[in-house]
Amino acid sequence: MIYQIINNDCLDVFQNKSINHRIDLTFLDPPFNQNKEYAYHDDNMSEEHYWTMMTDVCKSVFDLTNNGGSIYFMQREKNTEYVLTCLRKTGWSFQNLIIWKKKTSAVPVASKYGKHYQIIAYATKGEKAKTFNRLRIEPPLPPNYKYQRENGVFLTDVWDDIRELTSGYFAGDEAIRTENGERFHKQQTPLALLIRIILCSTKVDDWILDPFAGTGTTLCVAHQLRRNSIGIEIDPSNAELIKKRIDDIREADLVQKYYKDYSCTENLSDIWGNESETQSKTKPIQQLIFKN
Repeated sequence: MIYQIINNDCLDVFQNKSINHRIDLTFLDPPFNQNKEYAYHDDNMSEEHYWTMMTDVCKSVFDLTNNGGSIYFMQREKNTEYVLTCLRKTGWSFQNLIIWKKKTSAVPVASKYGKHYQIIAYATKGEKAKTFNRLRIEPPLPPNYKYQRENGVFLTDVWDDIRELTSGYFAGDEAIRTENGERFHKQQTPLALLIRIILCSTKVDDWILDPFAGTGTTLCVAHQLRRNSIGIEIDPSNAELIKKRIDDIREADLVQKYYKDYSCTENLSDIWGNESETQSKTKPIQQLIFKN
């Protein structure tokens, strides 16, 4: 498998036409413009500036994507309208609005209902996805069910079985930490989320793009599932971390433990990637490209 880490601003990468592969899937999880502290990004833009930037990103990704390729755009629930407008204006065909209901406690709000989910807009280049694997899962049986299921249930657009990597104890071993025990990146995306997206919308040997790669969860999962990947990350410390994370995969990052979650899925071995059933830890072919 090939992975490429480009240490630069994604808009500069797109403008310079630095990506030489056609893309089959993009996971788009940008900073949410919440005035968080980032070393190389202003997270307190005007709304107009921020959504102009995201429109440019979506258009650039659209141009790089194969016909029938997919994008998954994650955002805060209050920005749903902006996300859908952004995708529509740049040519994407909307398919589903996925509700990622957090397994952690809701965020209380004084004057309205508490917040308990994020949205992930799933869209395709063209009216129909060239790859969509209908996964089956086996969630806990509701208390009013009389009989056990024979073969699980098809995955829906409400994902309430994936826990976010919250701070402290609940982040577990998967959260990457510094030498003093602090979280390396407090917005680290869980493996389980990327496993589901990649299994649903790609096949072995496809190309996956993450324009805001962060700690590299997308690339880490893609490699283990035998997909090629490109991550763009503006922070050089993050870029170095991603390289180390893939070159020497930690026990906590191994994806094979999630195989059983989809065991009811037909042809799961082919979707997952046969070699990954034995959890190969072979060295990937990699490139780490720093900006000038």
